[in-house]
Amino acid sequence: MRRAAGTPPSPSRRSLLAGTLAAAGLGLAGCGPADSVLDDRTRLRQWNLFTGGDGARMVEMHERYTAEHPDIDFRPTTYLWGDPFYTKFAMGAAGGRASDIATLHLSRLANMAPGRLIDPIDEGALAEAGISGEVLPPDIWERCFVDGALYAVPLDTHVVVTYYNREVCRSAGVLDAGGRLVETRGVAEFVDLLTEVKAVTGEFGTVLDTTNPWQYFWAMYRQQDGRMVFGDDDFEMDDDKALAALDVLRRLSEEGLAPRSSDAPGTPPNFANGRGGLGLMGNWEIPTFETAGMDFSVTQFPDLFGNHRTRGDSHVYVLPHQRERDPEVTAAAVEYAAWMLRNSLTWAGGGHIPAYRPVVESEEYLAMRPQSEYREAAGNVELDPDIWFSGSAARLSTEATAVFSGLHQGTTTPEESLTRFKDAVRALVRVPAPI
Repeated sequence: MRRAAGTPPSPSRRSLLAGTLAAAGLGLAGCGPADSVLDDRTRLRQWNLFTGGDGARMVEMHERYTAEHPDIDFRPTTYLWGDPFYTKFAMGAAGGRASDIATLHLSRLANMAPGRLIDPIDEGALAEAGISGEVLPPDIWERCFVDGALYAVPLDTHVVVTYYNREVCRSAGVLDAGGRLVETRGVAEFVDLLTEVKAVTGEFGTVLDTTNPWQYFWAMYRQQDGRMVFGDDDFEMDDDKALAALDVLRRLSEEGLAPRSSDAPGTPPNFANGRGGLGLMGNWEIPTFETAGMDFSVTQFPDLFGNHRTRGDSHVYVLPHQRERDPEVTAAAVEYAAWMLRNSLTWAGGGHIPAYRPVVESEEYLAMRPQSEYREAAGNVELDPDIWFSGSAARLSTEATAVFSGLHQGTTTPEESLTRFKDAVRALVRVPAPI
């Protein structure tokens, strides 16, 4: 979701082994003696990027899928998150030798060249398996199409949310009668709340990942309806809205309400050990704090500019390009994706919001706490801009990090950061897309 940023709970031995094998070039989907064993089952090869806690849940779901589909010779392979996975995917698809189905981030769909590295999905076949736009988030579903053709099936939505320590927030007087974090509107009210919380912790009001400020910037910029419009050799954005968002980042650290330095691995512990009463992190960190035995809950990203829009993404299933696609295997791949959506309650345990509406509306999901308490965030998700160098683990967020992190450290001003960011983006715009 970098897993869209965060440290998962300790990986299971099986998921860690799968990731290690794949990273070493020994992926289970590769050619070997096992491939020569002939039987009557349909062989289905799957690539994914789930390790740690997500990997353990994926293994659990795959074991159930395998048990229920004895006619499928299912072979999943896990690769390391980020560049290792996307490089493997692009190389395999370019040669027409990729897996039968794979997991991507929806924000990376455009730069994976739909129609060249990704094959289209038959909407009719997917509908026959029970999945259509009627049971999925409309905004996410719409982005699964490129030039009118369907190229992705969304499994979830994962977003930046607000964690809060109940004990700390209760002492700070910022919980309502139901034990939920009080609602704030606007930057001033949020700063006041953090000030009250800091008075209890003695250190910070909130913790956040200062090495990935893009996720917070994009949330606040989009809350103001800020856009990035790309042309052939330039781009446009609203400077005033960008400066307003950047000034919030500067202010949080300058006023001691958030750390000046806190990386992705260190941010969850900073929340778990009480250094901050709030934490702005991805919803995939829920198992981390459950394992720690914390009394915590989760709500949407704060309303700083009139709404709860937040930066996020969606894990989606795609069909990597193959030179000769076997209709039987393709049908099995589509049914596999549909099965995973229908059975995504297990996936929800890790914090991700299922895309399949019947699961989100089920009594079982609504009884899950705190997962069901921020489910509305799926309707407020803001994916990264739709350009080849954007998306999870892509260049845009890397360039933003290089300049925006100075706001937390106190080494740059919002104006300086914005100028440097725009220069970096202009340079990217002028580079031809590699695919």
